[in-house]
Amino acid sequence: MTEQRQDEGAQALADIASLDEKRAGEEIADLSARIAQANDDYHRHDAPVLSDAEYDALKQRLLALEAAFPRLARQDSPSRKVGAAPAEGFGKILHAQRMMSLENGFSAEDVHDFVARIRSFLGLSDGRLAFTAEPKIDGLSLSLRYEDGALVQAATRGDGAVGENVTANARTIADIPHRLAGAAPAVLEVRGEVYMSHADFERLNAADGGKVFANPRNAAAGSLRQIDAAVTALRPLRFFAYGWGEVGEPLAATQMAAVERLARLSFQTNPLMRLCDNADQMIAVWTDIEQQRATLGYDIDGVVYKVDDLGYQARLGFRSTTPRWALAHKFPAETAWTRLDRIDIQVGRTGALSPIARLEPVTVGGVVVSNATLHNEDYIAGRDSTGVPIRDGRDIRPGDWVKVYRAGDVIPKIADVDVSRRADGSQPYVFPRTCPQCGSDAIREPGDSVRRCTGGMVCPAQAVEKLKHFVSRAAFDIDGLGAKQIEMFFSDPTLPIREPADIFTLAERDSRNIARLKNRDGFGARSVEKLFAAIEDKRSIPLERLIFALGIRHVGEVAAGILARHFGTWDRLIAAVDAAAREPAFVADDASRRAAMANSPNWTELTAINGMGAILVQSLVTTLTQGAERRGIDRLLDRIEVIPATVRQARTTEITGKTLVFTGTLERMTRAEAKARAEAMGAKVAGSVSARTDMLIAGPGAGSKAAKAAGLGVRVIDEDEWLRIAGRS
Repeated sequence: MTEQRQDEGAQALADIASLDEKRAGEEIADLSARIAQANDDYHRHDAPVLSDAEYDALKQRLLALEAAFPRLARQDSPSRKVGAAPAEGFGKILHAQRMMSLENGFSAEDVHDFVARIRSFLGLSDGRLAFTAEPKIDGLSLSLRYEDGALVQAATRGDGAVGENVTANARTIADIPHRLAGAAPAVLEVRGEVYMSHADFERLNAADGGKVFANPRNAAAGSLRQIDAAVTALRPLRFFAYGWGEVGEPLAATQMAAVERLARLSFQTNPLMRLCDNADQMIAVWTDIEQQRATLGYDIDGVVYKVDDLGYQARLGFRSTTPRWALAHKFPAETAWTRLDRIDIQVGRTGALSPIARLEPVTVGGVVVSNATLHNEDYIAGRDSTGVPIRDGRDIRPGDWVKVYRAGDVIPKIADVDVSRRADGSQPYVFPRTCPQCGSDAIREPGDSVRRCTGGMVCPAQAVEKLKHFVSRAAFDIDGLGAKQIEMFFSDPTLPIREPADIFTLAERDSRNIARLKNRDGFGARSVEKLFAAIEDKRSIPLERLIFALGIRHVGEVAAGILARHFGTWDRLIAAVDAAAREPAFVADDASRRAAMANSPNWTELTAINGMGAILVQSLVTTLTQGAERRGIDRLLDRIEVIPATVRQARTTEITGKTLVFTGTLERMTRAEAKARAEAMGAKVAGSVSARTDMLIAGPGAGSKAAKAAGLGVRVIDEDEWLRIAGRS
């Protein structure tokens, strides 16, 4: 048995160029099942069957196959997970404040841009603006809730809104106090990272009868998520505190002082945390920490910068998934050189033509890489979307030697090309102007960096990818109906699934079909019964899942949730979309669209929703009002029940639900900050005065808008009154 597994491990590095898509799909399904079982054995049952080397060989093979056949990569692939899915023994905890991710930066230019954006948003053209800089620990995020100084619960990040209840496990970690030392707020949620030191990791792996772990991060993640807290207690886990969620009262006035107070409350904080006055100092700290990286004794993958002044942090606020006041400056990815064999074009569910580099297999960061993304036609040509040269204008051609890099991505990227090794007679790559799947025109709209197929649902690639997205984990998540089954049913001549509504007529059509599904290869009476039951179970779907499942361009999980909570029901959402579609902003050409938008109240209602930008709203309305798309959605709605969204009650203010307009020059708050503050308080911010306007905030230099507001009887206030309302008098 051991010899067989060693052979399978060696196969992980074998050339996969000879595989066709059918064989690759079968192997991906088999590998996914075996790795998922190994994860269960390892993380949930604490009884591994495979050695670390055997497990890594299988996973490398899966990664190589997914890189070579990206259309076959499953939404639930074990290559996209750390550890295992939550076991039934874990309860769920709703985070009082969402656990956000961080914006990433990769260069000194990104850091300078970050600082410039902060100054612009706050209206600080000069003067001191301090930032903290600290190592970005490569571990597992954890939130600890203390009430009256006592630890009452601990939760993993989860999806940011809901995490796993790991309170019993967290109590076994020595760095996590059960009771805080000294005076603390009545309620305090401490955020930080669970990790394992290199020395402890080596001792754990060397222990008699111990497990063989792949790396400290996986060991820490798997150890914290044990169903039996006694197992966690045996693992040498540590914890660094770096932030907080809900607090009964402010910890301090600055980030640095707040973290210092956490240290006084008995938490371990990182001793390398520094205070910086500008971007150059931040980059110097990053360089110093990067040079110390190998000697720190624990894994880090970058440096996190945060605005030090907590008042400024509050003014800056959050985007949909990241705070505006923080940046993760990542360390360089690992690289390797290899030959580019050819460039293939793949068509995604939104019609985007994505160029994929097919490479001679090369190992980058411990993973066999066979393909890489080339982004778009501009990137291949050696320019950005505005025509400015990149890579000093060097284009990329089939046959070139290219530099590949990755930073945990399933599909790596190409960083550079060595033109000195280019073959004589090499010709520039010509990006296709028609869709390789359906032959429809592939157009590039003004301002878009991507060329897109115009075929819509006529294009089989788009139709299949939309259906795969529809049944993905964050959408309808129908057990037994994954990407592989969608491809099979899409091409099936007797029981086709060509649109979402077809899923919910499958059982009915099968009952009338001579060639019953239960008699086909790969199925059986029991499996068909389970599939139909799983489909039936998803006839009732929450509104936010339905919106996400439709695969509307720019509308991801976060935006879908925002729309669901704002409108509550599908009928209210579609009514707003239809009303906006009748306005000039959605039919005007580019030259007149800006002027048309200013007088489009229904457009304004949509764009005023916090987190909804003009581009996203344009995509939402365009998609949901296209004839064929809308008829398909209506057929789906005839077959399912949409569960209205539960709207979380926000704090009511005197401007909640009001429509505000800002005009003139604000002297103590920038326009961007004023808009963000108003939206955070539940107001809508419009660009022009209309009969729907409730309040005009007029600074010095207010002109026609003030006059129009007066004529309409709209309440007009000055900046001092606005600052009182905004809580910044």
